[in-house]
Amino acid sequence: MNSRCDSFVLVLIAGMWCAGCGGDKVGTVAAGPPNGPTPAITASAPPTTEDVLTVSGPLIVEHQVDVTTQRDGIVATIFVDAGRRARSGTLLAALDGRQLTANLEAARAKSRSIQADLKNWESEAEVLKADYGRAQRLWDLGLTSEEQLQHAKYKAESDQWDIQRVREQLNTAKEDERSLELELEKIRITAPFDGLVARRYVRAGQAVSKGERMFWVTAEAPLLMRFTLPEKFLERLKTGQLLPVRSPNVPKEEHTAKIKEVSRVVDPASGTIEVLVELMGQQGSLRPGMTANIYIPNPQ
Repeated sequence: MNSRCDSFVLVLIAGMWCAGCGGDKVGTVAAGPPNGPTPAITASAPPTTEDVLTVSGPLIVEHQVDVTTQRDGIVATIFVDAGRRARSGTLLAALDGRQLTANLEAARAKSRSIQADLKNWESEAEVLKADYGRAQRLWDLGLTSEEQLQHAKYKAESDQWDIQRVREQLNTAKEDERSLELELEKIRITAPFDGLVARRYVRAGQAVSKGERMFWVTAEAPLLMRFTLPEKFLERLKTGQLLPVRSPNVPKEEHTAKIKEVSRVVDPASGTIEVLVELMGQQGSLRPGMTANIYIPNPQ
């Protein structure tokens, strides 16, 4: 009986030891590393380009004006039509100036008349001066009275005042003549700078008033672009910095613009600064008035 109990106890102890060994083995396998490759915990971010701010706006030029009339008149001749290029000072059109020409010729004739009158007074002044000198000598010799001497003196002096009066009349006539010459120049409509005559607003024979538009003349280069940015760009943009430029109308062309001006003052109403850039190199297919995009590094 005792031997049977001892055998049962030994078998029970052996079973418990085997079960304990099995538990340790399972725990070791669960804690150990997997047989396959270790997966990455975080995937690397794909490469990204620098964030940029796209600014769109029209391309402009510094010289672009409406040429207007400086006086009332009738358009006599059109010399340059729209689409033509013109040099500075080129005659674009002319108003009827016949009346002004006649007035100018009359003013010139008046000036010549006054000038001849002036020469007459100057000649008479020489005669009166000689008479006064002779009277002075006769007075010294006691051959004439003091009254005759004073008469010759005052007459000579009076003639000098007449000469001054006629000279002022001549100056006035010359200024009138100059005024008419300026009015005659106003009938000539000329190009203010080298550029393209983009539009013509009038036709020959049309009556125009002072200040009325006649032509639109624009330069073709250099191309500029003016825009505003938030004030955070104030210290990030520098004069001379280069920026890429593209136009949606000609997407195949790539251009470069140089920063020409950066406002040093922030507009308190909008919190923005003003920037002016100038297109560098050949302008290709770009023209004034076209829309362009400028790409500016956007500070984070």
